[in-house]
Amino acid sequence: MNTTKEKIIRDYIDAYNKFDVPGMLRHLHDDIEFKNSANGVVNMELKGIEQFRAQAEQAKSFFSSRHQEITSITIANAIAEIDIKYTGTLALDLPNGMKKGEQLVMKGKSLFVFVDDQIIGLTDIS
Repeated sequence: MNTTKEKIIRDYIDAYNKFDVPGMLRHLHDDIEFKNSANGVVNMELKGIEQFRAQAEQAKSFFSSRHQEITSITIANAIAEIDIKYTGTLALDLPNGMKKGEQLVMKGKSLFVFVDDQIIGLTDIS
């Protein structure tokens, strides 16, 4: 049912915004496959819940605040696509020259693939 998938997605985003890694993991399948893509290039791939957990914990230190806002959501069978507006304030200087305290603002989308009401695939695209 689509309302269940939408609730799972909203729970995941809410946990992400709160830096709540256990909450983010709550609806993930043990065999989760995560990809991050920027400008058409996959720059991160994770397989399995332990790799995802480790990356999620590490990523918490990059931002003093972060917020994903869902601007649209489309669900068809086992796949959901959300459009997001993202804002985050850096907690440290980055190698690309961005400095602590600077704010990132961007739009992107995330694709969620479900199996048995668990997220087994997640791709973030910016």
